[in-house]
Amino acid sequence: MTITTVQSEADVQGILALQQANLRKNVPLDVQLDQGFVTVEHDPAVLTRMNQAAPSIIAKDGDRVVGYALTMLPEFSDDVPELVPLFSLIDSVNYAGEPLSSYAYYVMGQVCVADGYRGQQVFDRMYRHHREVYSDRFRLLITDISANNTRSLRAHARVGFEELHAFHDSTIGETWVVVAWDWQK
Repeated sequence: MTITTVQSEADVQGILALQQANLRKNVPLDVQLDQGFVTVEHDPAVLTRMNQAAPSIIAKDGDRVVGYALTMLPEFSDDVPELVPLFSLIDSVNYAGEPLSSYAYYVMGQVCVADGYRGQQVFDRMYRHHREVYSDRFRLLITDISANNTRSLRAHARVGFEELHAFHDSTIGETWVVVAWDWQK
């Protein structure tokens, strides 16, 4: 298995296929609780543009995408409706006494590891690769995680993310936890 950046349209299609298999609406509740889930269903054209601007990190087994960690630059803040609340909060939540938006940052648009590859450090390796590729341009990597996705919360804490803020999204009736990984620590 290799950890690399998105290189082709086939890689984008591989991300979309893995995303479909792990969307909350497609995963039974017992599996959601044990293995986690993804929430956002990305538009293929937006995902392609995101990867042209800043390639996402993927795990591949041969030609098959078995993991992804999506790079989402701030200029895409209006392109994924589910992430608009997070980008709005970035202007108001402070980190080390300064608004998050005052730092060089990008957002983790979503992270997913295929069933059969979980528990093999794929998640950690993809995040390490993010740091290797992007830490010369960015200080913070920010994301939000459903408070119901305890597996993801634990995994993000393990690689170095800190909880900064929680908010309730009344439109979907869910609490989200904003986390950041400071690459200067």
